Amino acid sequence: MKTTFSQRCSAVRRLAIAIGLTATTLTPISQSAQAQITATGVDPVLARTEGVGPYKRLVLRNAIMIDGTGAPAQGPVDIVISGDRIAEIKSIGAPKAIVESQRAAKGDYEIDLTGYYVMPGFIDTHVHLHSLEDDQKVPTNYILKLWMAHGVTTVREVGNNHPMEWSVDIKRRSAANEILAPRFDVYPMFQAIRRGALVNTAADARATIQEAKKRGADGIKFIGGAEDVLMAAIEEADKLDLRTTMHHAQPSVAYANVLTTSEVGLESMEHWYGLPEAMFADRQFQKWPNDFINNDEQMRFAESGRLWQQAAKPGSDKWNQVMDTLLERNFALSPTFTAYLTSRDFMRMSRAQWHEQYAMPGIWDYYKPSRHNHGSYWFDWTTEDEMDWKENYRLWMQFVNEYKNRGGLVSVGSDSGYIYNLYGFGYVQEMELLREAGFTPLEVIHAATQVGAKVLGHEDEIGTIRVGRKADFAIVKGNPLANMKLLYGTGTLNLNDETGKVERVGGITYTIKDGIVYDARQIRAEIRDMVAKAKAERGLPNGIMTIEDADLTGQ
Repeated sequence: MKTTFSQRCSAVRRLAIAIGLTATTLTPISQSAQAQITATGVDPVLARTEGVGPYKRLVLRNAIMIDGTGAPAQGPVDIVISGDRIAEIKSIGAPKAIVESQRAAKGDYEIDLTGYYVMPGFIDTHVHLHSLEDDQKVPTNYILKLWMAHGVTTVREVGNNHPMEWSVDIKRRSAANEILAPRFDVYPMFQAIRRGALVNTAADARATIQEAKKRGADGIKFIGGAEDVLMAAIEEADKLDLRTTMHHAQPSVAYANVLTTSEVGLESMEHWYGLPEAMFADRQFQKWPNDFINNDEQMRFAESGRLWQQAAKPGSDKWNQVMDTLLERNFALSPTFTAYLTSRDFMRMSRAQWHEQYAMPGIWDYYKPSRHNHGSYWFDWTTEDEMDWKENYRLWMQFVNEYKNRGGLVSVGSDSGYIYNLYGFGYVQEMELLREAGFTPLEVIHAATQVGAKVLGHEDEIGTIRVGRKADFAIVKGNPLANMKLLYGTGTLNLNDETGKVERVGGITYTIKDGIVYDARQIRAEIRDMVAKAKAERGLPNGIMTIEDADLTGQ
């Protein structure tokens, strides 16, 4: 009787642990994390039970490889992994013309990847990690599993509601592979570093940045602040070699746009705020309605959808001046197109097929129209709002694509967890949106891998398939360059002409991180079980919930 990969994983892992082959072991939660949980009430990130390896010699056989550099697909190849590193990449001939004598030598463990494409592990440059104690009320493990189930092996965490030490400890445990999680770069939000204490002078700003570095930050995520405070903080981070990025929030964008912040050392931006404002040619500030109040999210997001139309036209002197300056400064963009996708098509995003089995009821509650929850601004969202956002995307995408064409760094960031943007799935949506913007499929994979590594400063370790690099891979059956929908956890539909039946194909099959092989299908099954159980506990149907269902969930 044939065994499944999951069964083989469990059996092999038990044996490997028994004879001491594995470099990592499953350990209980660390003392520092437990202390943090006790202090804050944050739900624990449980020790992993998934995955096999790493091995002294793991061989991935007969794969087609997209190496992340922008080179076309190559193969078939045998990839040899030793521990957590790529040890050898052997070309074994051509499609349908394998030369057996060129194959890599036998491994301790092997996977036949005939018909599969192997890519570097994906890098998400904009994530937020939440817990059961946050408003979304989803387990931390649920989010981590969704990322790994979509081949995301590295993330830049740009702020959450918990002390920075919580994220730093997750980073440590992920690096040790104690938990099922992507590797982490921790970028706390500047004004949250001191947990609510006002940072209101340049001296305080510099001291806060110094404190963040001592407490384990890899970088800083800025949103706003008084001009002198903000600029001093960016300068200090640059001085201390802390990487930086910023969401240029509307309350401060009058004096803090991408030109003014990059001038003092800011390295990258999130979303797009601060970019069109730098290209105003006939005004100083955005034209707000006279009754506009920034705290009203429907007003704020509606007017955000009218912003690019107020900026300089594509190809104009001002447009080119801003682009030239950012290119000279090697400034990086993390557009997070998917974060605002619902604004141009509420129906499509709110009814996405993956919500049915993968959206926790707590996050569904959070998504519904609310004047309290961030990004839940559907009080009276109109056709006119959506039309403005469609035009907003057209101009925004034109800038991003041209920036890429001229050599600028554009990475893939999802900002999932808000606005019907579900973890993992939102990352693949972002890839498709870059494709819509004008990127070729190969350029999208390049942005998701090598460019992301460059933005994080880890290009010597991750982001490309190369001997000596970390053994991080996203592996899918079929050709993602021909159809990126294969990367969704729900896959895509295919008509089997031999059987006459419609089949669902795709979904990442294996995620490998640090040489540890994870069955992504098994992880997705675990997530579906988590969701089904959470719905059952609240008496909800195990299917997609309507907005009205969400209204009943709190009763």
